[in-house]
Amino acid sequence: MKIISYNVNGIRAAVNKGFVDWLKSANPDVICLQEIKAMKEQLDLTLFVEAGYKYNYWFSAQKKGYSGVAILSKTEPNHVEYGTGIESMDFEGRNIRADFDGVSVMSLYLPSGTNDARLNHKLEYMAMFQDYVNTLKKEIPNLVICGDYNICHEAIDIHDPVRNKNVSGFLPVEREWIGNFMKSGFIDSFRFFNKDPHQYTWWSYRANSRANNKGWRIDYNMVSAPLQENLKRAVILPDAMHSDHCPHLVELSF
Repeated sequence: MKIISYNVNGIRAAVNKGFVDWLKSANPDVICLQEIKAMKEQLDLTLFVEAGYKYNYWFSAQKKGYSGVAILSKTEPNHVEYGTGIESMDFEGRNIRADFDGVSVMSLYLPSGTNDARLNHKLEYMAMFQDYVNTLKKEIPNLVICGDYNICHEAIDIHDPVRNKNVSGFLPVEREWIGNFMKSGFIDSFRFFNKDPHQYTWWSYRANSRANNKGWRIDYNMVSAPLQENLKRAVILPDAMHSDHCPHLVELSF
């Protein structure tokens, strides 16, 4: 099972930059999207169906042109869960889950802490999300939580850890949370296979950051511990250029 996660920073903009042709070439079984910035009715869904993704599910923010997540799949899930049931999380369209035989795949878009108010919201969301997942795991132990976590875990995951130590996305409280999230029973699938530095998933549009590879690794495919034996590979795909993020892949064998 090949799963890709991709913060597309606007699905309509990504489509205009060749996203659909790339999707056909990448050919995942499931793709999790974040920051779709569109309502379902604003999209030409035939593009995705013709690309092989007859089963596509969209969970948009109430605010137009903002946030939102989606899951596209080649096979029909047994169940799709829109949101978490937590009102302060769900109106921004940040969580959707598709349950398949033997594994459930979630697309997650954690908030960014761009100012004090949003940082507080992010920290509240993180705490509620951990509680939500703790409960969910009892019912569904085989979970893959893909998405934009908006947090770098270690110094190796960011191009300039010293200058960014007081910037949201690399704050001690955020790093501690994602470390504890992993300790609660999740594997950072990319680091499971790859310990090399300078591997990033997001670059600022400013100062030629992507060309100079001055990036952050803030996107993860977190795989629950019971699936460790099923892990086959995990890679970042930096050549896809439809967004300020790039896609990242995890493959499981069953």
